[in-house]
Amino acid sequence: MPAYISSVGHFIPPETFDNKYFEDKIDTSDEWIRERTGIIERHFATSGATSDLIVPAVQQCLEKRGITAEEIDLILVATITADNNFPSCAATVQRKIGAKNAWGYDISAACSGFMYALATATSMVNAGLVKKAMVIGADKMSSILDFTDRNTCILFGDGAGCVLIESTDDETIGIKDTIMHMDGEGGKFLYQIAGGSAKPASMETVQNREHFVYQDGKSVYKHAVIGMAEVAVRIMERNNVSPDEIAYLVPHQANLRIIDATRQRMGISPEKVMINIHKYGNTTAGTIPICISEWYYDKKLKKGDKLILASFGAGFTWGSIYLIWGID
Repeated sequence: MPAYISSVGHFIPPETFDNKYFEDKIDTSDEWIRERTGIIERHFATSGATSDLIVPAVQQCLEKRGITAEEIDLILVATITADNNFPSCAATVQRKIGAKNAWGYDISAACSGFMYALATATSMVNAGLVKKAMVIGADKMSSILDFTDRNTCILFGDGAGCVLIESTDDETIGIKDTIMHMDGEGGKFLYQIAGGSAKPASMETVQNREHFVYQDGKSVYKHAVIGMAEVAVRIMERNNVSPDEIAYLVPHQANLRIIDATRQRMGISPEKVMINIHKYGNTTAGTIPICISEWYYDKKLKKGDKLILASFGAGFTWGSIYLIWGID
């Protein structure tokens, strides 16, 4: 019996920060940011932690499915901004929502984290190891941004999205294929210097501002354009899915130009692409589930729609998932 998405949820913190917010802080402008990224505004959580973004998303998901948190038996949280190094964000979420019968853990794959988590949960459900898996992508990127670095602080936002994975008797729907990749050579282009065991936090690391996101934007862009497009096309070819059959590409929302390059390589029209980067920026592991949830609650998804999910992130990590939507 195939695994499928049986419910979805998302949460965006209410505080909005448009591009003009940065104009008196760094050398940038609204026009410059729009032209290079497609971002108009983003949301930052001014209080709380990543788990506080997750809880309302999960509650929406559970309410839509009509089940309680006690029925969840697996929680996977894809994040690079967990509340603490330990316990895991999954454990914190389990406690906060009362999912006392669930086990779980965090997955760290940056912008591809949700994809990795979804592939993992799908395998577990297909194998019969779990019945109901809550797969979450969430990040409070504002907690690790250097707001004096014009190359990074304009790109990101905070948010959470989740999907519930279960098995189904309907062979015409569900998660049909996954392709995941990783290349550790890309670690030198997108990383956080300090805070781990290689360079523990100290007065020196704080003074040197080494606990923030560092990105070599040109190198990341070059690899992302190639990697995300190639893996999206490959999963189409592997499953004999034509551009005309695809209802939506659900891309990681890092840069509008990367998204458009992927779309063109796939041979699909602009209206077949889920895009919300202009509203939220890059919410890292949250972008894909937030898109899916938004489109579902806006009644833009219907049962039988064929979706291609594609991502690229730090590591480097990248991948694609082919699924057929299974809920009305």
